[in-house]
Amino acid sequence: MGEDTVDVLIIGAGAAGAALAWSLAETRMRIVCLEQGDWMNPEDYPTTRDDWEMERFGAFGLSPNGRGRREDYPINDDESPIKISNFNAVGGSTILYAAHFPRMHPSDFRVRSLDGVADDWPFDYAALEPWYDLNAQMMGVAGLAGDPAYPPKEPTLPPVPLGRLGETLAHGLNRLGWHWWPSDSAIATEEHAGRAPCINLGPCIMGCPQGAKGSTDVTYWPAAIRAGVELRTRCRVREVTVGPDGLASGAVYIDADGRERHQKAEIVVLACNGVGTPRLLLNSRSKQFPDGLANSSGLVGRNLMFHPYALVTGIFEEPLEGYKGPTGCSIICQEFYETDTSRGFVRGYSFEMLRGMGPISTALWGMSSGRLPWGAGHHAAFADIWDRTAGMVVICEDLPEECNRVTLDPELVDSDGIPAPKVTYRLSENSRRMLDHAVARGTEVLEAAGAKETRAEAPLPPAGWHLMGTARMGTDATASVVNDWGRCHDVKNLFIVDGSVFVTAGGVNPTNTIQALALYTADQIKRNLSNLFD
Repeated sequence: MGEDTVDVLIIGAGAAGAALAWSLAETRMRIVCLEQGDWMNPEDYPTTRDDWEMERFGAFGLSPNGRGRREDYPINDDESPIKISNFNAVGGSTILYAAHFPRMHPSDFRVRSLDGVADDWPFDYAALEPWYDLNAQMMGVAGLAGDPAYPPKEPTLPPVPLGRLGETLAHGLNRLGWHWWPSDSAIATEEHAGRAPCINLGPCIMGCPQGAKGSTDVTYWPAAIRAGVELRTRCRVREVTVGPDGLASGAVYIDADGRERHQKAEIVVLACNGVGTPRLLLNSRSKQFPDGLANSSGLVGRNLMFHPYALVTGIFEEPLEGYKGPTGCSIICQEFYETDTSRGFVRGYSFEMLRGMGPISTALWGMSSGRLPWGAGHHAAFADIWDRTAGMVVICEDLPEECNRVTLDPELVDSDGIPAPKVTYRLSENSRRMLDHAVARGTEVLEAAGAKETRAEAPLPPAGWHLMGTARMGTDATASVVNDWGRCHDVKNLFIVDGSVFVTAGGVNPTNTIQALALYTADQIKRNLSNLFD
């Protein structure tokens, strides 16, 4: 079924698609976004029910392979020690993220120049700085100015309170003399842009019924829709189509009623994450592009980067009130962020301090760790760990390697028969050494803070929620997929704005940078409208 030609077709309504749609709306172009998920109803989030913790094993789990939602597509990640975690809905994975919202460092854009590994980005931190600032206003970033780890930046809102648990861990860091700072968090700590402030409910990673967490369904999308952007939900795109001139002509998608449609467009933008975007490009084969759309370099799907995570947990003598407050937004420590070759690896990592666990999560962790027995001693052992755990995750920088990649699975398909992605990934020796170092330092922090016992897991298997590098950015068309403002080298009216364009991963959560890049790309499109396809 044919439809009118729109000016801009955006595929994906998550962090990047929402920011770009809002920015382009001021041009008064006709903009349509296709999202394979739907709007989320805050009343349906697990934290509105007593058994909320159990739903992380069901419809609100991290892995699309276990949720059983129609909106999800399966992912074959059997050949990876790190499993994919994403979410398909208006807002994308910001529905389930913790809203820990740091920026990348200036050094992250100059890895080759500074450390002789990977590649430099085609621009520097200063190019993204105004877009980081704008994104802080739109998402509602809470934080504290003056962090010496960064150039000057002004958070929009006061920082998330540390709470008793945060103060305990800060004491440990102080004893070691290591730098820490209140985390930048996309969480409204006071009323902001019509959003109610955080009430410290706790489990942000199952959706925020309060609306305080900055997911793009409550930040960018209401503003974009008011400005005239059309958002169509439950529309799963099968392929991007190409005309005789080699330009993208639109996209074929399956609508909510199971009908195949073709939406024509002058400009097509992909915002489907670091797995979904290469999947769509590789599925978009044609005579002009037999190896997949925009893939003359052969790099579509290659250089997949995660952030290998470690989890270090301590048990303390006294209650910490850890169930109060946002999940992962208390303290960030970047003492080991920059390269020091005496450690045995290049680049570095961040510590992100975690709140405590709920009662069911505490029990399950206690059982799996052997700390909580069955039988007569069960309740006493539970009392010894309930509200007495605190810890941190370690966010390790991943370096790009072409062998780490996304391809199409030869057999697995989604519910509409579209080939599913297959992930092949190995943990590098550099990452293994970094994880070992980080676990040892994290244990020191917890012991300095007073932990009587510590446990660690590295790499953390379900932590594949940062998906980067599979359609990398660069000025050389033989060594990259898109140019320095997200336009595909091979297809002049096709843009990519999600984490797949990352050149390197940094050692921080990528969502803030993904959105800053989307705003930067939108600005470049607006500046070059008269000669956009030259």
